[in-house]
Amino acid sequence: MEVLLQKHWELITAAYELGVAHPPGYPLFTLLAKLAIELLPFGSVAYRVNLLCSVFGALAAAFLFYTVVRLSGTHAAGIFAVGMFSFSRLTWQWSITAEVFSLNNLFVGLLMVLAVCFEEAMTTKERSKICKIGAFCCGLSLCNQHTIVIYLLWVVLWVLFRLARARELTPSYTLKLSFCFLAGCLPYLYLPASSYLNKARWTWGDQTTLKGFITHLLREEYGTFNLAKLENGSSMSDVLMFQVTHMKAELSLVVQGFAIVACLSAAVRPKGEKLHLVWLFTLMLFTYSLFFAWRANLDISKPLFKGVVERFWMQSNAVVAVLAGLGLSSLFSLGETLMENSRVLRGLEWLIAVLLVMGQIYSNYSVCDQSRNRVVGQFARNLLTSMPSDAIILLRGDLPGNSLRYLHYCEGMRPDITLVDQEMMTYHWYLPKLAKHLPGAIFPGRRWNPVETILPDGTTTFNLLHFLKVNKHKETFVCIGLHEGDPTWKKHYSLWPWGSCDKLVPSETPFDPRDWIQRTRNLYNWSEAYGRFDSSTWESVANEEMWQARMKTPFFLFDLAETAPMSGEIKAQLYTFAFKMYKEIVNVQGSYPVNWHKNYAIACERMLRLHPEREDPEVLLLEAIKHFLLYMEAAEDDPQQGRILEAVKHLKKELLELRRLKTDDKK
Repeated sequence: MEVLLQKHWELITAAYELGVAHPPGYPLFTLLAKLAIELLPFGSVAYRVNLLCSVFGALAAAFLFYTVVRLSGTHAAGIFAVGMFSFSRLTWQWSITAEVFSLNNLFVGLLMVLAVCFEEAMTTKERSKICKIGAFCCGLSLCNQHTIVIYLLWVVLWVLFRLARARELTPSYTLKLSFCFLAGCLPYLYLPASSYLNKARWTWGDQTTLKGFITHLLREEYGTFNLAKLENGSSMSDVLMFQVTHMKAELSLVVQGFAIVACLSAAVRPKGEKLHLVWLFTLMLFTYSLFFAWRANLDISKPLFKGVVERFWMQSNAVVAVLAGLGLSSLFSLGETLMENSRVLRGLEWLIAVLLVMGQIYSNYSVCDQSRNRVVGQFARNLLTSMPSDAIILLRGDLPGNSLRYLHYCEGMRPDITLVDQEMMTYHWYLPKLAKHLPGAIFPGRRWNPVETILPDGTTTFNLLHFLKVNKHKETFVCIGLHEGDPTWKKHYSLWPWGSCDKLVPSETPFDPRDWIQRTRNLYNWSEAYGRFDSSTWESVANEEMWQARMKTPFFLFDLAETAPMSGEIKAQLYTFAFKMYKEIVNVQGSYPVNWHKNYAIACERMLRLHPEREDPEVLLLEAIKHFLLYMEAAEDDPQQGRILEAVKHLKKELLELRRLKTDDKK
């Protein structure tokens, strides 16, 4: 179960190295993950943290079950609520993956349990004990994921109101609760401690100063209370509507219906103490949903961004599931008042609960079975294995950055290679903190900037060209892509394709297409079928990168022939190499990226103009027409559809003329 994606790799690497994870740092998860890594005697580092997260998920289910049973009085309602939530696709997937969401679900369940216990407490002493535990847990929960703060605010206000009404909220007692809350926040001391020791080979930020600590805590580098920096997201109404439809798909319309029944039942039933909790949970749900929809600044029409946003809906789904359990119970309680045979009704309640939960398991098991999912891991292994000895890799993006760092640091793969993060080099803290852990690279300054200068704080900046010059004794690669803001390298270096990555090569280096084709032809061992993963997953991104890597060398050769100044003979040679590679790849693969059709069709058209002796012009025309049409069918939103259609018409005319000439020759 080595399922690792995007940020998950980074969280595991931070825990393994005892570094600091991305903002806000997740100190509680980091420390617990480190304990799991050190104490569990089996499995890979990733497996141990995944297993820990599954334990969090199980505890979350137990807390939600307790909440429903205490409020409804029936175990069937608890099984129904927990089963529908825990075995939903979203919860199931994120409960077996190294991420903070299952721990957040645990705290959501714990918060509800504490609210129930507070409601049931009969004496001042009992309430005092629960409040102190609750205050500590509130602080502890904020050491994991900040989105729970919306739930905390309502529960805290409700508890304080109840205490004040009972005249139990004295200044000294308030101070004690504050100390308990601060005690729960103590894991945040780990951030400055780790940053000060600076032993981790991977860490994020500098928390040794108060400003650095607050910057990290408030996620200022991402945007406080935002999901991403500088992103224009979907509208609030779109996010809310999508959440409702998404909830229907995840939990079912039945669950949504029972949740509404719980609210209606609470509205019409005689006043009872525990009914306050139904309204409290409902208020938590609506407030969180509205706030998150307001601050979720990602475009959910993009599958990958939708996958990022939907993870945060588990927090609201947990409340909906609890309300649904209460709704199921209240519906059958109403039936008992109308019918005499309560045993039959309770049996029917159990039957409905079990059948719906079994249906949820059946629907999602195949999707959530990750026992053979090693896609992103294989992606990273292929990239690392393909690199020559002692290479420097300039990383860009979460997928290559986090996955390669995990294998490099946690699994000890390719210790000869130096991994340098392009984006992190632009941060003021990166090189002062991590340069000493990257002995394989020479840094001519303390911060990457296109303009070399000395900043007001005394920091010396350097550009990419300077970096490449001082590291000219090393082979340098970029994965995936190069930062657009620094063009200083372009006059002196070229990017040559190296699978999903590119190699930075001095411009004066002669290019031998035959040699480069041979070197890059079989870089990777990749057997995943194209398009088999959901487009909102990082598996899909990794698979797409591996497939597109097959086309990078022929595309490079073709582009070189199109743009570089060279003799007609060399240009024809490059076109021929590109065409042969395109043809070989397209004919071998059954299903492949849609842009391959267009690339291959253009290559056929160029070969047609070269009049090669070994290629049949009629076959070239047929192939060009066929693949242009296949491309147009699959890429309807391409703005060049009109031009491609004109090209197809022209090629068809050429084909007719060619066939006419062949017929005349036979006569």
